[in-house]
Amino acid sequence: MTNQRRRSTITLTAVCFGLFMIQLDLTVVNVALKNIQDNLHAGVAALQWVVDAYAILFSSLMLTTGDLGDLFGRRRMYTGGIVLFVLGSIACASAQSYVFLIGARSLQGIGAAAALPNSLAILRNAFPDARLRARAIGWWAGVSGLAVVAGPTLGGWLVGAFGWRSVFWINVPVGILGLWLTLGFVSESSHPQGRKLDIWGQVLAASALASLIFAVIEGQPLGWGNMLVIAAFVWAGMTCVVLWLVERRHTHPMLDFRFFREPVFTAANAASGLMNFGVFAMLFAFSLYLLHIQKLSPEQVGLRLVVMFVPFALSLPFGGRITGHFGSRHPAALGLGAAGGGMLLLSLVPRLADNALMFSALFIIGLGLAAATPALVAAAIGALPPERSGAASAFNNTSRQAGGALGVALLGGLVGVGTSISSDGVMTAILGSAVALLLGGFISWWFIRSH
Repeated sequence: MTNQRRRSTITLTAVCFGLFMIQLDLTVVNVALKNIQDNLHAGVAALQWVVDAYAILFSSLMLTTGDLGDLFGRRRMYTGGIVLFVLGSIACASAQSYVFLIGARSLQGIGAAAALPNSLAILRNAFPDARLRARAIGWWAGVSGLAVVAGPTLGGWLVGAFGWRSVFWINVPVGILGLWLTLGFVSESSHPQGRKLDIWGQVLAASALASLIFAVIEGQPLGWGNMLVIAAFVWAGMTCVVLWLVERRHTHPMLDFRFFREPVFTAANAASGLMNFGVFAMLFAFSLYLLHIQKLSPEQVGLRLVVMFVPFALSLPFGGRITGHFGSRHPAALGLGAAGGGMLLLSLVPRLADNALMFSALFIIGLGLAAATPALVAAAIGALPPERSGAASAFNNTSRQAGGALGVALLGGLVGVGTSISSDGVMTAILGSAVALLLGGFISWWFIRSH
């Protein structure tokens, strides 16, 4: 193995440490909420903000941090984000009140937003060859997805064995190891090329995304007719219009709307958002079905979902290789089609209660996602020039995070209220998830032509 190849491999390993830690915290905390409530005497609203503070800041700041990485250095932004995330994790694990915990989760969200898009931009620079880059992105995307879906299983074990604070303490050694590898082996890269910091673009984009994601997340618990939710939607819409007017006049805009004239970029991000829309909604609905109707424990639910995780994890290297060899169009379209078909089968489980059908459907979904995920990420960042790889990565990650939040908010409400979970509601939610993935596959087939 040449020195360059070895360095690239260590770079991939380094960013995957931080990536796994960040994505894991999207879901690992959910299984600890009851213990947090008992220990810190938190109400339901406080628990919602323990989850939402992280998700809102994480999703709304990625466009900003991706652009800052392009301007001032991707390794610098990535390492700074990991440091903030580790400090936030220590603060979370040490929290003695729910107010302090919410603040610490906010710090984690800021760190995650700085690190995630720049981890992908670092890979864009470390793997200039398109085929090798597709393979690396396959591992990156797989680690990302695996962390999200493995969160409930790992969290359930940690909480049961060591208490709720352990889901935050585990981030410290992982983050430190990732930092050591990054500082020792990852090269710095940036492409300012005469561009200057677009302050108004940064502020407006963050404000629009934060308002939109807040409205989506809080729409279900507060009610879609709640004045606060309506005001957040209106503010998001108004801010988007102002952002468009400001950016089209800016010499070096943070968000260049001309990017969306590139069909591959637009299609890859739309399909990525639809993929997470369906996957997050499906996991939410089916987990509640297993918990409330099948009466399984969180650990038992996690073990059943392993049937989807295992093919997903084992197929990751092949997903990246397939993308590198054939391009993004076929693996994205066929992978999303297969995953959507698997969800159609899964929607029959609440009515038939057939375990063989359930395991078969979950296996097919895992295989489909393993093919589609790296293909869509590779298409999104490959559609723009290397100097804007941070922005391309940030927009793709924002599309996926916002899509997941929207899927849970819109389809999660079909499942039922509280512990009154309906099998028909679960089936309808999973059907909606399947439609989202099939639509993403259609978009990929028709518009991702050149990658």
